[in-house]
Amino acid sequence: MKTYKNLYHEIISLKNLILAWKKARKGKTKKGYVMKFEENLAYNLKILHEELKNQIYSPKPMQTFILRDPKTRKISKSDFRDRIVHHALYNIIEPIFNKVFIDENCANRKGKGNLFALEKFYFSLKKVSKNNSRNCFVLKADIKHYFEEINHKMLLEIIKRKIRCEQTIWLINQILKNKIESERETRILYNNEGMPLGNLTSQFFANVYLDKFDKFIKHELKAKYYIRYVDDFVILHKSKEQLKEWKKEIEVFLKEKLALELHPDKSRIINLSRGVDFVGFRIFYYFSLLRKRNIRNMERKIILFNEGENFL
Repeated sequence: MKTYKNLYHEIISLKNLILAWKKARKGKTKKGYVMKFEENLAYNLKILHEELKNQIYSPKPMQTFILRDPKTRKISKSDFRDRIVHHALYNIIEPIFNKVFIDENCANRKGKGNLFALEKFYFSLKKVSKNNSRNCFVLKADIKHYFEEINHKMLLEIIKRKIRCEQTIWLINQILKNKIESERETRILYNNEGMPLGNLTSQFFANVYLDKFDKFIKHELKAKYYIRYVDDFVILHKSKEQLKEWKKEIEVFLKEKLALELHPDKSRIINLSRGVDFVGFRIFYYFSLLRKRNIRNMERKIILFNEGENFL
């Protein structure tokens, strides 16, 4: 396995920080916190560079808010300068890991997404059902409290297999152990587990953490028709009994290797004739329907956009 050293100077270079600033500000140029940072842009980027160079950088406490769409989620918002650091790190290490991710890992990757996953689903369905001439069963599963349960120590061990740069690991650790500023102005530190929803790095680390799981499914279970989107995944097969057996093995693997578990109410084996909820669609043999809650969510975002608000 190829490993990478001496990445830190690339991450904290002014050239990369400028690129990271451009990405962090995209779609948010009229936000007050962006305009304030840009009043003394060169100075602020230089200070950030010096803090990173001397390893005295410390992220500011994140602010949290509740988002209902309609599922209630707690979103954590990092300070703008910290988002620049997230992008700077991502710019350099994402290509390293992206090369080893399997194709069926569909979320938060360039050229992927929910429509890509839907296309993969129908390709798999065609193969399993022999052009819809026989039944197709689907193990539809959800990892329980995924972002809240990710173990920092295990995540760092996974990252260190590829990244052998101590300074880069230090920076990742700074991001992982960042504090949240609650509504009561108190600070809460994650107890060596969990990542906040809303950070670019959280989305990326979520894929890194489950890469071992993806390869277990593909190479050890040898499940040919597997697709994952963040913490939701499906496996298609002609045999319901085979899926039952795989489900048991998956539960053991997640618990022993990643300290995770399947959601008991959202993980089941379904005959596709009943339809399967995945990547925002209700999927059937011959067609798929956009879920009603997603339609309502899109309508709300359009209204917010027309009112001149930048949603998230």
